[in-house]
Amino acid sequence: MIAGIVMDSKKPPQGIVLTPEQKKRQRERSIAIALALGVLVLLFFAVTMVKGPIVLHRPL
Repeated sequence: MIAGIVMDSKKPPQGIVLTPEQKKRQRERSIAIALALGVLVLLFFAVTMVKGPIVLHRPL
């Protein structure tokens, strides 16, 4: 017993517990967001490469 707290392994987990279907949908959403972010990064990179080094020579 630590500081008067007894750990009981039979207690249900606290907080929100997702069903397998909800976990699947959450994973699918996470993958979709990651892919969209990756496409956006590639788009910014491509635009920068097309513009060339001129983007580095701008007046301050």
